[in-house]
Amino acid sequence: MSKSKSKQKQKQKSTPALTLKGRLEVTRSGMGYVIVDAEKEDVLVRPGDFDTALNGDTVRVKVTRENMRTGKKEGRIIEVITRKQTEFIGHLQLSTNHAFFVPDTDKPMPDLFIPLISIMGAKHKDRVVARLVKWEKTDKKPVGEIIKVLLPEDDNDAAMQELLAQAGFPLSFSEDVKEAAEKLPVILDSAEIAKRRDCRDILTFTIDPADAKDFDDAISIRTLSKGMYEIGVHIADVSYYVTPDSDLDAEAYKRATSVYLPDRVNPMLPEKISNELCSLRPNEDKFTFSAIFQMTDKGEIKQYWLGKTVIHSDFRFAYEDVQQIIETSEGNCKEEILLLNSIAQGFRKKRFAKGAINFSSQEVRFKLDEKAVPIGIMIKESKEAHQLIEELMLLANKTVAENVAKQHINKKPIPFPYRVHDQPDQEKLKPFISFAKKYGHGFDISSAEKISASFNQMLEDAKGKPEQHVLEQLGIRTMAKAVYTAENIGHYGLAFEYYCHFTSPIRRYPDILVHRILESVLTGKPIIDKKMEEKCKHSSERERAAMECERASNKYKQVEYLKTYIGDTFEAIISGVSSFGFWAETVLHKCEGLVSVIGLSDYDDFRHIESDYSLVGRRSGRSFRIGDKVLIKVIAANLEKRQLDYEWVINAGKDNDAEDAPKPKKNNSTKKHKGPK
Repeated sequence: MSKSKSKQKQKQKSTPALTLKGRLEVTRSGMGYVIVDAEKEDVLVRPGDFDTALNGDTVRVKVTRENMRTGKKEGRIIEVITRKQTEFIGHLQLSTNHAFFVPDTDKPMPDLFIPLISIMGAKHKDRVVARLVKWEKTDKKPVGEIIKVLLPEDDNDAAMQELLAQAGFPLSFSEDVKEAAEKLPVILDSAEIAKRRDCRDILTFTIDPADAKDFDDAISIRTLSKGMYEIGVHIADVSYYVTPDSDLDAEAYKRATSVYLPDRVNPMLPEKISNELCSLRPNEDKFTFSAIFQMTDKGEIKQYWLGKTVIHSDFRFAYEDVQQIIETSEGNCKEEILLLNSIAQGFRKKRFAKGAINFSSQEVRFKLDEKAVPIGIMIKESKEAHQLIEELMLLANKTVAENVAKQHINKKPIPFPYRVHDQPDQEKLKPFISFAKKYGHGFDISSAEKISASFNQMLEDAKGKPEQHVLEQLGIRTMAKAVYTAENIGHYGLAFEYYCHFTSPIRRYPDILVHRILESVLTGKPIIDKKMEEKCKHSSERERAAMECERASNKYKQVEYLKTYIGDTFEAIISGVSSFGFWAETVLHKCEGLVSVIGLSDYDDFRHIESDYSLVGRRSGRSFRIGDKVLIKVIAANLEKRQLDYEWVINAGKDNDAEDAPKPKKNNSTKKHKGPK
């Protein structure tokens, strides 16, 4: 053995084993990789070295081998810190003396041993939901229990539950958590009322979606003098009921957010809290945390007050009700609503003048039958009624963040979960700017303010044009993602120096943290939470998981809906391009599907021009670019993969190259739709 090799071997032996914390990702082949934020290379873990870890778990891994030249590491898992997923969907294998649960997953994991007393009446081969209850290092198999039997007709229910489980969201609350919620008092404590500012005699109302069950914000308004008003933003006081280190607090933190799917809400808190105790229902006294402003009818704020209150909501409005009042100047509380709308529109105008970016929002909503099968798709857009609430919530959030940011302990800022949004990365902006230029939209990138002004000008100029939606979507993709962090850098998209989430504690855990810290500051006893950044990071990760789950569920419903339209033709806009085809989104229902280059090969051989977001035919020069209008035919709908396949339909009336193109195959059922059936 050479001296250098001998020294290297001695060096490796003397170096203590490195232990890292990260997230385990298991591939379909069964190989694992622990992703560690601070490391450039993932740590490879072979299947026999997983210990009791499963895909997505946060683990501690001991590095057993490292290539000093490449930095590649191998290791074995020595501890599971937190589990991403404890509930799974699969099938029961039942025999005389024992039962096993076999998960439906493409990520290899062991079967769960199910004691016969825990099968919940399930039969052999039944599709079920199982919960992992115990897995010690000494156990041959993980031990589980059946928590629900899925009936064959419950395919929709099973699909939604599977998405939630895979994203790491529990499908039910434990008995301890439910019991803790049930023990909470329904009647407001008179001694607590006496400590609070009493707002029950002031006109107060809620404005929410028509189908909402939890109302976590209310607005109050009263005249102080001519041209001066007191406007209150009242938020459900969840932190009064959910106390630190309680079972309810631990559960809320673990979930960190409610998840909104087309046919259900997977709540952060039990319904006793979210739909009853903390829901600001009409004609009921409720505890709230409020931001109360004295302002002119032009929205000029003279002073504000933050603190605990008790309110009584007089009316419950749906957005549609308020929109009608705004449009007709008729209806209940019309003077107050019209004034609030005027003030909100003033706030909105000032915000955009200061550099906030005006991306319009469209929401896909499904009309479902009694079995949650989609029978219609509606596109909902933000109107003035939505903006009224949005602007008042933004005002409250900004005011709370500014208030806490001013407070210091020993010249150090108080740890606080700010909601931040970074400035755009200029390198990422370049291809988008080149693309926008093709539609005549110029960009000034000399400063962050000029970039936001350019975005707003582009969005204004593109309004109502075919490329509007695509420019908005691509523009949003170039932006940094908003996150929670204790390190405040401001919110670029809103043009706020300080911003937080204060207004939705029923459905977001960071809002509960904000309430607790704000209360501690107001009482002169600030909380110094050394784990604030860790809590922010967890909340951001859970928020991303919820958004991905919501997108996947919407995609499932869209595929389920268009499954009934196979063979039919729709107008669409190209929404994405890659080397293997282009994605097109139907104009009517925003359903996105793939047109494969294989399907286009009869017409031409297409190459991908990445800088132009396009596919271009080598012989014909025919291009498919993001934003182009096309005619597509639905040819396949795969529910399991949540995937739609489209075929490009050559429209002879519009395409110059139609004469040379092969005619599409005849399909007597093909119909061009301008609207759903």
